[in-house]
Amino acid sequence: MKKMMTITGMNCAHCAAKVEKALTEVPGVKKAKVDLKKAQSKVKYDETQTTDDMLIKAVTDAGYSASFN
Repeated sequence: MKKMMTITGMNCAHCAAKVEKALTEVPGVKKAKVDLKKAQSKVKYDETQTTDDMLIKAVTDAGYSASFN
């Protein structure tokens, strides 16, 4: 499954990399690509292993806010 997330609180490339790393560490996530300018992340994951709440928690734990479009 692929979904777009809106990420708030990112200010620089380091922030985007931190969010990307947090998302890819969630079990079942195959790929996460963060676009700093659009404040979005495209996440590809196995929905049998990963929930929306797990993805949002990963971003929140990294220090940012997230929601699904």
